[in-house]
Amino acid sequence: MAFAPMSIDMYLPGLPAIAADFGAETSAVQFTLASFFIGLALGQAIHGPLADRYGRKPPLYAGLALYVVASIGCALAPDLIALIVLRFLQAVGGCAGIVIARAIVRDCCDAHTSARVFSLMMLIMGLAPILAPFLGGWILWLAGWRAIFVVLALFGLGCLIAVWLHLRETRPANTVASTSIGAALRVYGELLHDRHFVGYTLAGSLAHAGMFAYITGSPHVFIEVHGVSAQNFGWLFGLNALGLIASSQVNRHLLARHSADAILRRANRSTAVLGLGLLAIAAGGWGGLPMLLLPLFGYSVSLGFTAPNAMANALAHQGTRAGSASALLGALQFGIATLASTLVGLLGHGSAVPMAAVIAGCGLLAYGAHRWLVGGGTA
Repeated sequence: MAFAPMSIDMYLPGLPAIAADFGAETSAVQFTLASFFIGLALGQAIHGPLADRYGRKPPLYAGLALYVVASIGCALAPDLIALIVLRFLQAVGGCAGIVIARAIVRDCCDAHTSARVFSLMMLIMGLAPILAPFLGGWILWLAGWRAIFVVLALFGLGCLIAVWLHLRETRPANTVASTSIGAALRVYGELLHDRHFVGYTLAGSLAHAGMFAYITGSPHVFIEVHGVSAQNFGWLFGLNALGLIASSQVNRHLLARHSADAILRRANRSTAVLGLGLLAIAAGGWGGLPMLLLPLFGYSVSLGFTAPNAMANALAHQGTRAGSASALLGALQFGIATLASTLVGLLGHGSAVPMAAVIAGCGLLAYGAHRWLVGGGTA
């Protein structure tokens, strides 16, 4: 589950250094983020049906091996175009871990238990953004940005060995077994006609996309606009991840008394309000960086309630096609994240407004998707 945050957040402090090394604008280097998001979206659509057909472990072996090779390639990239292509391949390999981890949880747990397990998994999703930019900043200072990708290659190798030694096969015997393109598309079509699956997936994905808008825009806003050093950037980034960790564990305890849907409903309201507050502060220029950090922290906290509950509800009734459902959920999640991060770049630089506008839009759309497709219900 840590492949996305590790691969994204560790190299964020190095974006200005990569731009300087290749003689490119920072906005051009941000396409290495966009290509990674595209790889995450497309790769999951591939790994899901393969995991349903061949079991959970074989696609993990192939994906992690590709990740290791592509990470070494990134470390040796001769130019920006090569780095963009290799980041795409790195994502295609690494996302095997993400999509199959979700499918394994669904193999072993019912909907309510899944929400609690996903909350525990948010510890990993939260710890990685705390440690990765901090570690990346120091690796950048000690050995340059290329060394960051060497460390990521070693991380992938360690995960590959751990899967081989310790992970048991969990695929149910009655799982959908066809891997033909037509069969995979039919399963995806059925899932897209499932109103609740789409509603929960969009509610979680749109809120998640707001975080990716923050990931894309924050190096420019923090380092270049507000003069934060690459090393201190890791501390600020980690603060938001700490909020995400804390809220995901609070969510685990709240699930003992409340339904996952009720918690999700309230969290979606919070993301909409906090996004609008962030946009107002950025547009008005009130309070500088400290005032920007407050709604950003609040938005991160709300994701600890949004992500695990949306995932659990979306996958609740997809037992025999859990791999494909997890793949489609991930593909939509990172596809929307790609659009959000690209939009941040297209809206221009010079202030926090582009980043804040995209985050606000994502929060509002997440609230609307849950309300219109799943139903408002009673909180």
